[in-house]
Amino acid sequence: MMRVLTLNTHKGFTAFNRRFVLHDLREAVRRVGADVVFLQEVQGEHAARAARVRGWPATPHYEYLADELWPEYAYGRNAVYPDGDHGNAVLSKFPIESYRNHDVSVGTQEARGLLHCVLRVPGCTQPLHAICVHLGLREAHRHGQLELLRSVIETEVAADAALIVAGDFNDWRNRAHRVLTRCEGLHDVFAAARGRTARSFPARFPLLRLDRIYVRNAARALPLMLPAHPWSRLSDHVPLAAEVAL
Repeated sequence: MMRVLTLNTHKGFTAFNRRFVLHDLREAVRRVGADVVFLQEVQGEHAARAARVRGWPATPHYEYLADELWPEYAYGRNAVYPDGDHGNAVLSKFPIESYRNHDVSVGTQEARGLLHCVLRVPGCTQPLHAICVHLGLREAHRHGQLELLRSVIETEVAADAALIVAGDFNDWRNRAHRVLTRCEGLHDVFAAARGRTARSFPARFPLLRLDRIYVRNAARALPLMLPAHPWSRLSDHVPLAAEVAL
C-alpha cells in the first residue's frame, strides 16, 4: 500500500499572502509519510521575494520540500515572470523514469499545466503514471483543459497501466468530475468511498470541492483523513491524501 498526497502550496504563503510558512509546510508534509506528493503553485524562483522574505530557502521550493525524504522530483514550470516562475511538482520516493509538462493555458491570464510523470514502483511489472493537475478558474477554460487531460491519458497512458491523477481542479461546480468519470475505469477516491468528492477550500472552513485524487487500475484506494491542524493555517487549500494499492 502506498500513500499519496496532493496540495496547492500557495507559493509557501498562507491565504492572502499574510505569512510565509514554507518551513512549517515542509514539516507537515513530512509527517503524512506520503510516497508520492502532488504539488501545485510551487515556487521555482522569485528574486524579489528571495531578497526580502525572511527564511526564503536558497533552493527552489520543490527541492526544499523534497529534502532527503523524496530523492526524486520533477517540476513543470507553468508561469514565468520577471522575478521568477511557479508551477506543478511531483515528489517521489520511487524512481521517476521520465516526465513531461503539458501547457494547457488558455490565453495569457492564467498559466496552467499538467505534469505527467512515469514512476517505477518496486515489485510492479508496469510503471505508475502520475499526473499533477492545476486547472483554470474559468469554466470555459477548464472544459478545454479537461479535454486535453483526457487526450493525455488516452495517448500516453496504456489502458492497463496504473494511473493517479491529482491536484487542484478548481471544480467548484463539480463538472470536471462528471467529465473525468467518463474515462473508462477512472474514479475519484473520495467519491467512491463516501459518495461525494472532498471539500478542500477555503482552508479555514472548507466548503468547495476543488481538489481531487483520481485512480485507475488500482487494486484498492481509500481516502485518508488528515487533521484540521496545522493544515488550516498553511495554505488557502487543505490537502487530500489517500492510500493506494497497485
